[in-house]
Amino acid sequence: MAEIEVASQLLGPDGRPVVRKVLTREVAEPGITSVRQAFAPTVASGLTPQKLAGILRACDDGETYEFLVLAEEMEERDPHYASVLGMRKRAISGVTPTVKAASEDPQDEKIAKAVREHIAEHDGFSDLVEDALDALGKGFSAIEIVWGRSARLWWPDRFRYRPGHFFTFDRDTGEELRLRDVSAPVDGLALDPFKWIVHRAKMKSGLAMRGGLARVVAFSWMCKAYDLKDWMAFVETYGLPLRLGRYGPEATAKDVQTLFTAVANIGTDAAAVLPRSMEIDFEQVSAGSVGERIFESLARFLDEQISKAVLGQTMTADNGSSNSQAQVHNDVRLDLAQADARGVTGTLNRDLVRPFVDLNFGKQARYPHLAIDIEEPEDITALVNGVAKLVPLGLRVKQSELRGRLKLSEPEKEDEVIAGRPAAALPATNTALNRETVPSDEIDEIEAEMQADWEDVMEPILGPIEDLIAEATSYEDAMERLAEVLPNIATAPVIGALVKGMFKARVMGDVKDG
Repeated sequence: MAEIEVASQLLGPDGRPVVRKVLTREVAEPGITSVRQAFAPTVASGLTPQKLAGILRACDDGETYEFLVLAEEMEERDPHYASVLGMRKRAISGVTPTVKAASEDPQDEKIAKAVREHIAEHDGFSDLVEDALDALGKGFSAIEIVWGRSARLWWPDRFRYRPGHFFTFDRDTGEELRLRDVSAPVDGLALDPFKWIVHRAKMKSGLAMRGGLARVVAFSWMCKAYDLKDWMAFVETYGLPLRLGRYGPEATAKDVQTLFTAVANIGTDAAAVLPRSMEIDFEQVSAGSVGERIFESLARFLDEQISKAVLGQTMTADNGSSNSQAQVHNDVRLDLAQADARGVTGTLNRDLVRPFVDLNFGKQARYPHLAIDIEEPEDITALVNGVAKLVPLGLRVKQSELRGRLKLSEPEKEDEVIAGRPAAALPATNTALNRETVPSDEIDEIEAEMQADWEDVMEPILGPIEDLIAEATSYEDAMERLAEVLPNIATAPVIGALVKGMFKARVMGDVKDG
């Protein structure tokens, strides 16, 4: 890339000047003595309804630290929540991006090519998109850009994801994201322009701190944690008989304690030593018909609510659900995936593409556009069946278009191919008569024979008509005479000649085909 002269002082989107020496180093790394701790203390352990309510109220008041730590732990502790949230992220991060130039101008094409090479084809682009979509759970995500620099070029060297609890929001509006720092532990530091990619997930209108999926899912997640704990306790004792220890009136307090210890441990030890005067009875207690299923039913119900919140749909265990329905519901709903793609590409164009262009080419009136297109899956079976039915009826289809829809490439000459019967050649068309004809010597012979005696064949028809026209005194008189003559005209010679010609042509055709 040729070196481009740029203004000595660039301004960020908020009007603050860009400090170039900051761009090439990390500014938000964690540290043991820093307020940005890589290992945050747990919040999810021992979570109660009262504690969760307090965390959410504090988040509403701008104290987001505990909520963001909880959101992180929710992904780590629940396989279902981690699975559906990861599925929604990977529906976008796995798509190859495209870059469209601002116009067909050579300079715009050059800028688009640079964006394509250094951003869209960056080795860390997929991870960058997935890190940006961490905003789905927490409401926002922040990725630090570590720029590389040569004498003639700036490029994004590394993308460093920073945990949500490294940040806070300003106290005045609750909208400006700020970096926690020892020098500003409460209000935080303003983020340097051209240094950060900050994505806000548009899950709902309002402040980002209240818009993450973790806030919607938190109560169901907590209830499921209680359910699993009780379920494990139930499983531990389910099926074990009730142990009753019996002691006589002469037993001392120490004897009673010994008997209790034996009864308590016999479920796992299956052995006990007792004085002769003591005994243990086993009483079998039958479980209720619903007791063993109620925990699983509650866990499944809560998982379904989480799936609805994250994926927009769920595959339930209701009767009547087919395999095809299950396959559909295993995917992220199309409108959600398209909305996520629009949101994240808007962020990347603002916080990455424009800074890259400004640093290398200067401010532009128009910028290239990076896009992640989520296409609606096409029913290939319906397409192929439709083409197979319509082509024999006369529909003409471009091979290149059909190959593109089926995502099949054009085979080269040296390629080994799989092919069916070649398409039948279309008959030659007589453009003068606008009808299909098949030239052949046999057809020409039949035509010559029929033309040789056409006067004799047509005389019974044309003779009476010519006579009445000669005798008529006016047009009206001729039409009246014609109505009287037509029923008596002899058409048998013409019909006979046509039948003979068609029969002969058919016989020749059948013999030739055979």
